[in-house]
Amino acid sequence: VVRCAGADGQTLPMPPQRSEASVVAFLAFMSVMVAFGVDASLPAFGEIRPDVGLGPGSNRITLMITVYLVGNALGQVLCGPFADRFGRAPVLRVGLVVAALGIAGTISSQGLSTLLASRLLWGLGNGAPATMRATVARDLYLGDDMARVVSRVMGFFLLGPIVVPLLAEGILAVGSWRAVFTVGLALAGVGTVWSLRFGETLAPVDRRPLGWAATGAAFRQIATSRTTVGYLVALTFTQAAFFVWLGSSQPVFDLVYGRADRFAVMFSAGGVVQAVGFFSVGWFINRYGAHRVAVTSIGLVLVLNVALIAVVGGANGRPSFWVWFILITASNVFLSMVTPTGLALALRPMGAIAGTAAGVIGACSMAGSAVLAALVDARISTTVTPMTVGYLLYGILALAAALWARPESRDPTVTRNL
Repeated sequence: VVRCAGADGQTLPMPPQRSEASVVAFLAFMSVMVAFGVDASLPAFGEIRPDVGLGPGSNRITLMITVYLVGNALGQVLCGPFADRFGRAPVLRVGLVVAALGIAGTISSQGLSTLLASRLLWGLGNGAPATMRATVARDLYLGDDMARVVSRVMGFFLLGPIVVPLLAEGILAVGSWRAVFTVGLALAGVGTVWSLRFGETLAPVDRRPLGWAATGAAFRQIATSRTTVGYLVALTFTQAAFFVWLGSSQPVFDLVYGRADRFAVMFSAGGVVQAVGFFSVGWFINRYGAHRVAVTSIGLVLVLNVALIAVVGGANGRPSFWVWFILITASNVFLSMVTPTGLALALRPMGAIAGTAAGVIGACSMAGSAVLAALVDARISTTVTPMTVGYLLYGILALAAALWARPESRDPTVTRNL
């Protein structure tokens, strides 16, 4: 049962009750909309390149992933304060309209500059659903309960990497890459209608003023929380490693292993394994607590990549495809387990400024991750060495940040100690 009234007993303009399943389903759909911008693009790289003036195998095509993620980061930092002032639902709907405009621009793009500008706008609009999936969860749940719900949301979210590349491949078999992105317009429409049904989660009494003083005070609260800052940094580095996979997995399949025709199926298979990890993380959180799960997950990423870097070094940067794929997929499973636990821990001290905090955390981690991933993506050509070194380095930095962060004093409204 979730709370549906403010501190003064004022009734919210939303359904009186929501089951956890309905909350997970709605937030998972928000996540799928955000992920679609990446997952639908990867199989279409080969078709997009000539249409925007790029040569075969050009790595510049990965910029459409980078600018989308940067736009998404900017959108989150803008949406957070507005969501705390005007409520979650109206900000979400405005964001979906902006995203639809970006999708339309992407579909009609004839050159790289237009494509990148449209992708930036698409990402900017999708900053709204990206912010809401954490903010709404924080409105309705606390502590380990929030971590459990977010982990389930992320489990369904991984249906995106499983289904979307296969859907894109199917559309590409009979149509163009532009047809693939029309699905994004349909998702934005469904999200808008669903938001009307789902309703608002922020009580009017809990809304904060929108101004430089209030926003500055919220930012200071975020910046002075050791838990929030520490897990923000940890999330940034773990997401950076995963974004290397998102941005460079298709070029690795194509240019390093010559298996571009198998990319969609193998990418989806990796998503299935990650989804299993997400669905299981709730059990580990209930048993061991979010902090321990996060630290252990990052540690296992390091173990796997120490083994992988030894294999890569002995094979001059091109180990057996199956050895590389199995170890990198296992690493991605544990990286993905850090997201719900780290996000819940980072938001736990934020309370009344959950929207602003979720926006700042999402923006900083997304933008930082995108830039860090781009540094690695640009170095991948004929070997997997840059990817492996990137995973290892970013994993070390993430572990240091998670160990430095410490869960703050127990909140009496939280049923378990993080």
